[in-house]
Amino acid sequence: MARFKLTIEYDGSRYSGWQVQRDAKTVQGCLVGAAEKVFEKKKVVLVGSGRTDSGVHALGQVAHLEVNTDMPLHIINYKMNDLLPYDINVASIEPVSDKFHARHSAVRRVYLYQILKRRCAFGKNVAWWVKDNLDVERMKSAGDLFRGTHDFSSFADKNIEDVSTKVYIESVEIKVHGNLILIRIVGSHFLWKMVRRMVGVLVEVGRGKKNQSDILSYLEKHSTEPADLTAPPSGLFLQKVLYKGEEYDKEILPILNI
Repeated sequence: MARFKLTIEYDGSRYSGWQVQRDAKTVQGCLVGAAEKVFEKKKVVLVGSGRTDSGVHALGQVAHLEVNTDMPLHIINYKMNDLLPYDINVASIEPVSDKFHARHSAVRRVYLYQILKRRCAFGKNVAWWVKDNLDVERMKSAGDLFRGTHDFSSFADKNIEDVSTKVYIESVEIKVHGNLILIRIVGSHFLWKMVRRMVGVLVEVGRGKKNQSDILSYLEKHSTEPADLTAPPSGLFLQKVLYKGEEYDKEILPILNI
């Protein structure tokens, strides 16, 4: 069996998330379907680096594909993209050893969230328009409280795949770029809905309705309040999945430049 590393980009607007589900259109389901056609019904195994929620996008999702083939890489890449819908694209494919695992070998994930400061005709599917003026400096100070290893149970829905709710957050960076507020969060891994709830709480801090003490309280003991503040999926992108020795671009740039 050969194993390949796929880097995938997709617009998640039309999909019920990454993971295969019965009676639902998912990104993983489309990729597996395309691979089965390319390899003529041979057994294929496709494992992602992690799940993205319904409506969440990716610029650099990673999956490993396992299949018995000697087909050239560029032919595999071409044939898969020819079969995939317009909003899913295999950006690259490369051979890896059988020790490489898209999920377990990953050491960091990078997420980017886009907030629009004004109404925009083009931003609905890729950003969250927040009508209130947000105090970005307050948000930056609050974001620093997430750094380090904390129990993020207040920020996540229960998931049987999560053996622990402790997560290491390397950085939370917030930058104003034109009419956008960009929030980039880098961590070891992320729990279900965790990033969207972190963003939702930070927006409430920017509105002046929450403060740093609230965040510290959520990290110290479980609370259901962040669930009510979950940011919409449209503004969230899985930007990059990092493996040993890899780094990400330190400059924070928007997906939608308005």
